[in-house]
Amino acid sequence: MSKSEKKEGSYAIIGFGKIGQALAKAFARKGIEVSVATTRAPERFASDAATIGPTIIPTTLTEAVKADIIFLAVRFDAHPDVAKALPTWQGKTIVDVTNAYGVSPEQLGGQPSGRVVAQAFTGGKLVKGFNHLGAAVLEQDPAVQGGRRVVFLASDDDDAATQISALADNLGFSPVQLGGLSEGGLLVQARGKNWGQLIFKDLVKFD
Repeated sequence: MSKSEKKEGSYAIIGFGKIGQALAKAFARKGIEVSVATTRAPERFASDAATIGPTIIPTTLTEAVKADIIFLAVRFDAHPDVAKALPTWQGKTIVDVTNAYGVSPEQLGGQPSGRVVAQAFTGGKLVKGFNHLGAAVLEQDPAVQGGRRVVFLASDDDDAATQISALADNLGFSPVQLGGLSEGGLLVQARGKNWGQLIFKDLVKFD
């Protein structure tokens, strides 16, 4: 298979700051391969990736966006730049880990930030998720005293929500689906200078 061919069931993280690295640690913990990319050349952050684990593969943005499931772990205002990397995101699921804190509702046209991001990624399926925890918590092992750390997911596409729910489960988290982006999803989206009610709530589910 050539590098340019799409790998089935492949994962990428766009953005390799604190949140991107926290997500990479979750993949590394389970030995799952994930590409990581930023606007910088891969050599610039290869040592950070290697420190996390051998399954964290530094690559270019052009290569990373070939993955099936893409975690968007950039600043909210950088999402349009990432969206330009492909003419269509058909067949891809984007996990929106951004937080639009401080962005006025007027700038978003009165819409939830997740829907604004979804519109930028033409043809793709969007799931808002993994964004309610700070990096210091997200990077920890989600197995907590016999329970599992909760991650909230919201999507207007049921299939995408189910797909990311299964991935969250594989990564050791306990996924909780909140429904659509404009419904329960508002609980994990910032509005202006107000955080959604579930943001920063570190919850553990016991089976």
